[in-house]
Amino acid sequence: MTSPSPIHVIGGGLAGSEAAWQIAEAGVPVILHEMRGVPGVKTDAHHTDGLAELVCSNSFRSDDWEHNAVGLLHAEMRALGSIIMACGDAHQVPAGGALAVDRDGFSQAVTAKLEAHPLVTLVREEIAGLPPGEWDKVIVATGPLTSPALAEAILETTGEESLSFFDAIAPIVHADSIDFDIAWRQSRYDKAGPGGDAAAYVNCPMDKAQYDAFIDALLDGPKAEFKDWEHVPYFDGCLPIEVMAERGRETLRHGPMKPVGLTNPRDPTVKPHAIVQLRQDNALGTLFNMVGFQTKLKHGAQAETFRMIPGLQNAQFARLGGLHRNTFLNSPKLLDRQLRLKAKPRLRFAGQVTGVEGYVESAAMGLLTGRLAAAERLAEAGRGQPIEPPPPETAMGALVGHITGGHLEGSKFQPMNINYGLLPPLEAPRVDEKGARIPPKDRGRAKKRLMSLRALEALKTWRDAA
Repeated sequence: MTSPSPIHVIGGGLAGSEAAWQIAEAGVPVILHEMRGVPGVKTDAHHTDGLAELVCSNSFRSDDWEHNAVGLLHAEMRALGSIIMACGDAHQVPAGGALAVDRDGFSQAVTAKLEAHPLVTLVREEIAGLPPGEWDKVIVATGPLTSPALAEAILETTGEESLSFFDAIAPIVHADSIDFDIAWRQSRYDKAGPGGDAAAYVNCPMDKAQYDAFIDALLDGPKAEFKDWEHVPYFDGCLPIEVMAERGRETLRHGPMKPVGLTNPRDPTVKPHAIVQLRQDNALGTLFNMVGFQTKLKHGAQAETFRMIPGLQNAQFARLGGLHRNTFLNSPKLLDRQLRLKAKPRLRFAGQVTGVEGYVESAAMGLLTGRLAAAERLAEAGRGQPIEPPPPETAMGALVGHITGGHLEGSKFQPMNINYGLLPPLEAPRVDEKGARIPPKDRGRAKKRLMSLRALEALKTWRDAA
């Protein structure tokens, strides 16, 4: 057996810090490169040179592992020795059922733990361009504010359409929350798609009064503002829906809400005034996106406004819409299941650049890439075997599935927060553990708990076998 050589991690945010910690805890030396702290080098969003600085909210969102997918992800990360979760727990502040942290104390704790680890070397430098060829194992965890030089190098390596710089995302709805007593499946003019399905869309009809009220809500709803550093352009192909409405009350009826080529089977003689279409968003068929509904409405207004749509009055959203700066890879095309760049397998990617959204999701992908890279390095030194990612029943495995191929072939890959719609579905239970009947209104919550229990058991089996 030989001593393992170092693994390089580029980026000291949540994902990079977590990756470095996992590598060092596995007994492999790691060199963590962070450009903040270099004189004259800064980002538009960060204010300190501390590792794992939280640039927006101080919340890691819900900590309920039984009924919330992000809480489940918290539990999985704790079970795997996450530095981000340990420091978050140590520096939490009151936030009800959420895990929120003192941002300065949290960052200082992560920085101190990494600096004190005997196998971690922190180097303050900017990596301009691709990492040197002699670095045979590298994790790139540079996030949405990837330096221009590195982004350009990635573009040159992968192709100009393989890196996105802006999100234009429509809301995504859990399929089981759509009311099919109102909505129906049909493709426009019954035209079959590449998969041969002539009923690929879910259609939600509106009469004139419903349409007019909806337009009023779009125009009057509060809008999110771009940050000074985002400089997000509007493209005609992805205009926010409220901007289209501002161009004239009939614009949406001649755009994404046009009613032509569709017939309501429950009332075929009456032509809807407008129709909202939803399209299947993932291979599991558990998520549907609202076609053409990218928006800058604030999240609370989105949920209220979009539930005005007949058939979506009880909609549960896997994610809400947005338009913002976000550097991310076309991961299903570029990355393998080990999160390695297919064109250059010495490079792994972690964090938001892979196509996950949120602090915890980014850190989770850092945790996973760190473990995968460390196991690979140890196997090369004659100590153990490489490992596979966690199974898809886990929250972490579901995220890997999403970013490496969970979206539908031919559709545009978009980043995603963790949600139960990414995990293999389960039937909602009708009775509890004691055999008592579960009321219909409580069955969705009971199903989430079963999915969480299944996930934690699957993660334990994976962890113990690794």
